[in-house]
Amino acid sequence: MNIRRILLLLAVFVTSLTACYEDLGDYDINMPENPGLTNLDTVYQASVGDSLIISPKLSVSNAADYEFEWRITVIETGQSFYYKGSSLRTIFGLQAKRYPGRLTVINKSNGMRYFYDFSIEGKTQFGRGTSVLSVENGKTQFSFIKPDGSVQARLYEAMHQKELPANPRYLYLLKNQFTGNTPLGYWIITSNGGVRLEHNTMLEDPKNPSSLANNFFDAPETINVGSLKAQNHGVLTGVINGKLYGGTTSTWDQSATYGMFGFPAEGDYELASSFILSSAQNGTYFIGFDKNRKQFLRFNLYGAPMYFGTQYAISSTTIFDPLNVEMELIHMEQLNNADCFAYFKGTDAKVYELKFNVEFNGPFQFTPQHKRVFVNQSIIDANTLWQGAKIGVIYLASGNKVYRYNPLNEELRDLAPDLGGKKVTMIKLSEDEQTLIVGVEGELHYLDISTGKNGAFIKKTSGIPGAPVDMAVR
Repeated sequence: MNIRRILLLLAVFVTSLTACYEDLGDYDINMPENPGLTNLDTVYQASVGDSLIISPKLSVSNAADYEFEWRITVIETGQSFYYKGSSLRTIFGLQAKRYPGRLTVINKSNGMRYFYDFSIEGKTQFGRGTSVLSVENGKTQFSFIKPDGSVQARLYEAMHQKELPANPRYLYLLKNQFTGNTPLGYWIITSNGGVRLEHNTMLEDPKNPSSLANNFFDAPETINVGSLKAQNHGVLTGVINGKLYGGTTSTWDQSATYGMFGFPAEGDYELASSFILSSAQNGTYFIGFDKNRKQFLRFNLYGAPMYFGTQYAISSTTIFDPLNVEMELIHMEQLNNADCFAYFKGTDAKVYELKFNVEFNGPFQFTPQHKRVFVNQSIIDANTLWQGAKIGVIYLASGNKVYRYNPLNEELRDLAPDLGGKKVTMIKLSEDEQTLIVGVEGELHYLDISTGKNGAFIKKTSGIPGAPVDMAVR
């Protein structure tokens, strides 16, 4: 190839590149007009069986060129429901749960699609109110108080046509605080069993274990409930058959196995019923008491409770020895997420108050602080009711009296509510701890315990079947 031919080819190549470069930016891009959707909320509430109507608006002049497609999805089953039309109009027939929805707006002239997400929150008559567990002539009853104060008495028996197990102990409405307080259902706990209810229908949930025995992966032959508490994950943890059990949280909280009990914390111990559950910066911990060895025990939560026994340091044994208390435990409370109080019956038949702190965030250390005879021996026995408050006081009920006890100065104050001389069978703090709810035969009394108040009467709800045992507010 001669030199002239090479130069000619180079000239053609450079001219081509220049033409391409000069052509850049010669095109105008005409984006289609946004439909300008308005009047579409992020969350809609719908009552089961009622009409659901959603009517968004388009701000464009050629609204007739657009069409709407709607989709509502049931996450648990993967099923989706589809609708067409400028408005979504249907009878809401799903359960009272939250469902994701999507509106697709389609420009028919060019095929462009615009997506808008929203949610539908299903509601039922049980979406707000107070559930009450009570004993009526030896029978366990479950009732519901509506926001207007009316009582749907004996609700479980009416809906299920059968009786609840005997000897009721606790009523819990479980919520997962780590997923926006997602409600996970009610647990009615009795001395030897329990029943789980779906929180929106009050029916035994067919997708989850409906009895306490079925809540075990491998149920023991007999079940003796010492005490149970609700964790902030929305599962139960507590003493059953003298061992510490914890509900599993290793799966989705809507799974049928969420909250089920595996094996108990393995170790050589037999726990008293009362225990302390405490959350710290580096985990969740439990303080229990071994009935046989008369000593405090340590448990850590690593997915499930794990037994660490007496693997803790002790600052001093001068006041009392945590490894050898030599008394029978009556009750334990932790106040302010710090100060712990344990009440014991001594060999001299007196009731003693032991105060201690446990360091969770560093080396695990047990620090005894005082041991003294309780200020009023006559009000403490196996039937005494206890409620510890974050402000550092304990509310107690004995016989037909309710007391406010301040461990700091040993002040024991009679709240003096007018209960008609009836025996107190339940005390419960409101979530904000400004109200104390007191249960007596057939009634709930709401008392003001806010600053400067001494149990002043707020209101009373009558019509409770029998004597209240526990309650849960939704």
